[in-house]
Amino acid sequence: MKISNRKPLGWQPLKIGDVVDVVAPGFGISNESLEQAKKFLVDLGLKPRVPADIFGPDVLCAQADSVRLRHLKAALVAKDSKAVWCLRGGYGAIRLVEPLSKLKAPALSKIFVGYSDSTTIHNFLNQYWGWATLHGPLLDRLGQHTLPLDQVNEALDVVFGRVENVVHSGLMPLNAKARAKRTLRGRVFGGNLTVTQSHLGTAFQVTPKEAVLVFEDIGERGYRVDRILVQLEQAGYFASTRAVVFGEFVGGEEKDGSESISAVIQRFADNAGFAVFRGLKAGHGQSQRMVPFNTICELRCGDIGELKIASGAQASTTGAKPKARRKK
Repeated sequence: MKISNRKPLGWQPLKIGDVVDVVAPGFGISNESLEQAKKFLVDLGLKPRVPADIFGPDVLCAQADSVRLRHLKAALVAKDSKAVWCLRGGYGAIRLVEPLSKLKAPALSKIFVGYSDSTTIHNFLNQYWGWATLHGPLLDRLGQHTLPLDQVNEALDVVFGRVENVVHSGLMPLNAKARAKRTLRGRVFGGNLTVTQSHLGTAFQVTPKEAVLVFEDIGERGYRVDRILVQLEQAGYFASTRAVVFGEFVGGEEKDGSESISAVIQRFADNAGFAVFRGLKAGHGQSQRMVPFNTICELRCGDIGELKIASGAQASTTGAKPKARRKK
């Protein structure tokens, strides 16, 4: 399958009354959490469309591969919906990407939101279909109202087209190239570090060009993070990288309660031939800010870094601006 060389395809912002296809390409959630996720969308004036058989028996995932693939295909090509939003991460998307690659890319792109296991789908949509996508909060967390309200509203501002850029400030430079005062330009790619590693050696291994790479992870101890970074380097993944920005790494403590991830990332930065930063507020923790992928960005280097990313929206809306409210 050929990698797309065309200009990234932006998406049309949501407006009240639009259909949002809900998919579960990885793990499932409880029926109660599903209802909460649907209510979250309904309260915004959107129309969630959930397959009647979204959950079913499987060894690991929310449903059998064939059923999850059918749901994902239908959602991506549906002409009457404006967005595809993932319920949860977990594991499963890599089992779908090879048969998904046989699908002809639709003429129009749409919003795709997810993170964690959905990194595989981001990689596919970014590199093979040329879509701009959104690394952002999953519907199970949004439905449970466990994320900071300002971050939820920022996510809504993005998908409803009320902002042209997402700005991540306060980034910590980790090497001399990051501290040198200049502005780097490129496109943002990445996602979950472990899932990115799983693409190596497959037909879907891609070396992103003009890349500012964003990585986050959960439950990986320092030696595992180090091994992944070394393997990516040896596989040539960083060949045209302009910068790497690390988000949150949670749950990676050693058996004695200490953590070695910070030292691992610092050593990576010391040896890198490009700028490396930490402090992006995105990942599996309490901070899950939106990070648009396959869109133009500017990374301001210096004593404090700032990453400004184009949202990926084709046009802005002028209608009502839905806001999330804290659940009482």
